[in-house]
Amino acid sequence: MPEDFLIARNPDPDSSLPYLLRVPLGDDGILLKAKDTWPRTAKVYCHRAEEWPAEPELVERVPVRSCVRRGAAIDLVLDRGRENRSQLVLTQVRGRQVIFWQSARTAKQARPSVAVPNARAAGLVDLEVVVDSHERYPYRFTDQQVTTTRAALPAGDYGVLRDGLPHAVVERKSVGDLASSLTSGRLRYQLADLARLPRAAVVVEDRWSEVFRQQHVRPAVLADGIAECQVRWPSVPIVFCESRKLAQEWVYRFLAAALTHADADEGAEAFIGALAPGSPVPPAEATAAQVRAWAAAQGIEVAAKGRVPAALRAAYDDAHRPG
Repeated sequence: MPEDFLIARNPDPDSSLPYLLRVPLGDDGILLKAKDTWPRTAKVYCHRAEEWPAEPELVERVPVRSCVRRGAAIDLVLDRGRENRSQLVLTQVRGRQVIFWQSARTAKQARPSVAVPNARAAGLVDLEVVVDSHERYPYRFTDQQVTTTRAALPAGDYGVLRDGLPHAVVERKSVGDLASSLTSGRLRYQLADLARLPRAAVVVEDRWSEVFRQQHVRPAVLADGIAECQVRWPSVPIVFCESRKLAQEWVYRFLAAALTHADADEGAEAFIGALAPGSPVPPAEATAAQVRAWAAAQGIEVAAKGRVPAALRAAYDDAHRPG
């Protein structure tokens, strides 16, 4: 009978591959370093590991139904209901061995049944995209008319600049990262930072339906959390794309459109700024605290909490109406 499939944290802090895999094949098993714990939205890059830690910090231990080598691939079948079938493919890239871990779904996602258009986004001859310096495996935009540069962005992973400042940015996430950042509360801070910029969005490299397949969080919790985020920060849409390739295409089109419409945005701001001082610009509505303070000064009783009565607000407006 095959042994268990083991996933542990990589004790090497300098490694860009944070996990260790022990595949039960052969006398000692096959030891690998990996980027992720399962190929959910894309193939997972792996590399040979020298040794298994004496006291590993296990992340997961799963019984194995079958582990068989077939040529340059290893077929792995785990004893669980979901995420149970995968394949480790050994190949050569530029003369050196590389290993990719994939499932049937990620292999299909890597080849979506659509052709990505090659027309220029918004008619731009060349788009310069800034890739955040902390992005480990960035989009390369090899199929688009894009020039990339590395720099630190105040928020997001990809952006375009205008007059040297970020004008539009996109935060990239896998559905697993979306779930973990939402439950930990980190997503709300990220959205708040994104909302401070003129244009921003979050792109998820998967379908919306995958939100309901997460194992460690109730689907209703994730669905409610995503809906709440969209209501609290409506200027930052969360867009679900089918695959990494299609997400990259969406980021390209979004950033190009944001940069193209920057001139229109500035024109509108200039028009508003040119209004004469006496123009009929509606004043901002007074807050409930301001109305209560005015009522107290006038000797009018009003509840300290709850909605301010309409009659009281009307009296406040009458008292503060010019002329």
